[in-house]
Amino acid sequence: MLPFLELCDLNVAYPPRKVIRGLSLQMPCVGIGCLLGPSGCGKTTLLRAIAGFEPLRQGSIRLEGIELSRVGWMQPPEQRRIGMMFQDLALFPHLTVTDNIAFGLRGWKAPERRARVNELLRLVELEEFAKRYPHQLSGGQQQRVALARALAPRPRLLLLDEPFSSLDVTLREDLAREVRTILLREGAGGLLVSHDQFEAFAFADEIGVLDEGRLRQWDNAYNLYHRPADRFVASFIGQGVLLPGQIGVDGRASTELGDIDGTPPAGCAAGDDVEILVRPDDVIHDDASPLKAEVAERAFRGAEFLYTLHLPSGARVLCLAPSHHDHPPGRRIGIRLNIDHVVMFRRNWSVTCIESPPVSKP
Repeated sequence: MLPFLELCDLNVAYPPRKVIRGLSLQMPCVGIGCLLGPSGCGKTTLLRAIAGFEPLRQGSIRLEGIELSRVGWMQPPEQRRIGMMFQDLALFPHLTVTDNIAFGLRGWKAPERRARVNELLRLVELEEFAKRYPHQLSGGQQQRVALARALAPRPRLLLLDEPFSSLDVTLREDLAREVRTILLREGAGGLLVSHDQFEAFAFADEIGVLDEGRLRQWDNAYNLYHRPADRFVASFIGQGVLLPGQIGVDGRASTELGDIDGTPPAGCAAGDDVEILVRPDDVIHDDASPLKAEVAERAFRGAEFLYTLHLPSGARVLCLAPSHHDHPPGRRIGIRLNIDHVVMFRRNWSVTCIESPPVSKP
């Protein structure tokens, strides 16, 4: 079965700088994906290449087995059956909601155009706002208009270039879920560009983490969090620190927070230095524990505090604790490790990810 979207060994450049470097990925079927990474990593450039706005220096792009781009040739954007939803929405202020949605249906017969617009107004739940102008709508409603306009010509793939970035966090995640539902109802694939991992988790089935134009990992959210492919993914997804350790004769990693069970990375022997990824939910606040750490900072999150803790060595770890455990900076509190997924690196080597029982108590 042909992949829905296939990017093969892509290079895209703004000479003399290469922006996308040897990037390959596949969306095996119609679904929802996300390109996630820091600013300047090449996310939007990759989206523009898929849309047909940037030429390739190397590689090819295919949608449902049909070649869209290769070196020296590009199918015109309007022939690709690809829609695009921009960060600034680009709604026409002088057109009503109905006319904005209908804008992409020029060339359709009038009865078909009216039927499609009405169908989309129902789909995005804006029927009662059909005659309003963009400035008369909330931010979320404007997003729905832009989505309906992008979906109007029935694209097979919709590209979304950080369209929710101007919204507050709660509305952003809610709208991402709504857009996902709408795309699935339409039977269209979606590819979102974002720097917000929580938005990506809410929206996408598969997520690609980009760094300096390279695809570090293309996977589901669970594996990105628990089985990161390298140090960059481990540090970019979720919050965590790399805790120094050393492999002992029994194969366990000895750390300041106790011994950690797990298969050492390939090539590691007793005495080798390693680093273990420790996330906030791996560090348990336990008043009975003999291991103490000093509260350096705390962030109130309603049901929880996120504590930044300093260990006696000066190393730093993060800890999530219920908010009724209210400890000011400077106080020493008891902690223990409880890691279900051990992510271990040999210094300057690749990552080994394994599931193991919780660590032994220090």
